[in-house]
Amino acid sequence: MAHTTITRRYRFCAAHRLHTEHLSAEENWAAFGKCNNPNGHGHNYIVLVTVSTPETEKAVDLARLDRIVGERIVTRFDHHDLNQDPEFADRTTTGENLVLLIWDLLAPHLPEGQLKKVGVIETRDNYFEYAAPSPV
Repeated sequence: MAHTTITRRYRFCAAHRLHTEHLSAEENWAAFGKCNNPNGHGHNYIVLVTVSTPETEKAVDLARLDRIVGERIVTRFDHHDLNQDPEFADRTTTGENLVLLIWDLLAPHLPEGQLKKVGVIETRDNYFEYAAPSPV
């Protein structure tokens, strides 16, 4: 069955420090460089959320999608320190982990199969993406 997709863009500003307790101070600096600064640093994140609807159904309810992303993602992370978020208690605040967390926070609140892809633009040069697993 054919599907159409739409991608919506959302923004939040957040700080973080790339650091893991599994490495020494020297190893953290070697792995993360200036992003391991003890004072942290910030980004103006852009989150791209792609959803689809079978052509036989009505269009995606964009107001509902905006409300879900606003409540679950933007409110949670905007002007916060990602390292203080409970979901990052035992994982590093990398873009890879952030995009997976955003997926996990959104998927249960959208109709099954509707969420297709989440992308996170962290910097001009860093983009992270997670897409729905292909159906078997």
